[in-house]
Amino acid sequence: MSVEVQHLIKSYGTQQAVNDISFTASKGEVLGFLGPNGAGKSTTMKITTCYVPPTSGTVKVCGYDVVEQSIDVRNNIGYLPEHNPLYLEMYVHEYLSFVGGMHGLKSNFLSSRVKQMVDLCGLTLEQNKKIGALSKGYRQRVGLAQAMIHDPQVLILDEPTTGLDPNQLVEIRSLIRTVAEDKTVIFSTHIMQEVQALCDRVVIINRGNLVANDNVGQLTHLQKGSSVITVEFAQEVALENLKKIEGVDEVKTLQGNKFELLIQKGLDRRAEVFLFARDQQLTLLELSAKTNSLEDVFRELTQQKDV
Repeated sequence: MSVEVQHLIKSYGTQQAVNDISFTASKGEVLGFLGPNGAGKSTTMKITTCYVPPTSGTVKVCGYDVVEQSIDVRNNIGYLPEHNPLYLEMYVHEYLSFVGGMHGLKSNFLSSRVKQMVDLCGLTLEQNKKIGALSKGYRQRVGLAQAMIHDPQVLILDEPTTGLDPNQLVEIRSLIRTVAEDKTVIFSTHIMQEVQALCDRVVIINRGNLVANDNVGQLTHLQKGSSVITVEFAQEVALENLKKIEGVDEVKTLQGNKFELLIQKGLDRRAEVFLFARDQQLTLLELSAKTNSLEDVFRELTQQKDV
């Protein structure tokens, strides 16, 4: 694993910002790291990037411990914080050379890496401009370029798409996906559409506690409450008969012979509805299950009173 977080705890006096969380992230994976404000996301990222030490537990990046081997960790991490700290009076290529130099890159290799980052991040036409003259989207590209200049194995991106227009969003998404082919990307955002568009797996924390760790598709199919099946028949059907299907709690008529079936928690009764139609010699026109959006799941998990 490129990133291993095991039983991580961070306390500030009596306040416990992170409470015994564990998760991993692998090469080639984009991991969505989510939580409401104050959940402990930034604290976890600061520990992972060696800005603050943990109270207990371990964090390893490419096998290196963030406390015992912090220099090795920093060499393997590229970090783009939420507020992209750029030197606005520097030219793009000048800034990337400066950052590369701080990472110990020299001479021809440094020039080569700057050119690679300019090409990869779509900065060719902007490289001779001052950063202060660039749009928000291009500044984010510069931020990504500086995070990758030393060829790290792990990228940590904190709200990298905030404030971008739809065209810029598509471009940055594509760039992150390209970069993630041979790196590990941990991606933090409050925009659920970005998570569904970019991430393979999602970790959600709330009040410092881990409340979800699964792939995006599985999370959106997990139902804490009742689920809904929409079904439409070509023939008339009595509501009383639909209510007799195993697992159906309630039936609502939508229009004509189209119904919503409220199903018991955690069950999928589409097969039973299909068999009901077959046994009753009914023609099915529609049979579909409504799944939660990631936003629904996020809200459900982070609004719980007791975690």
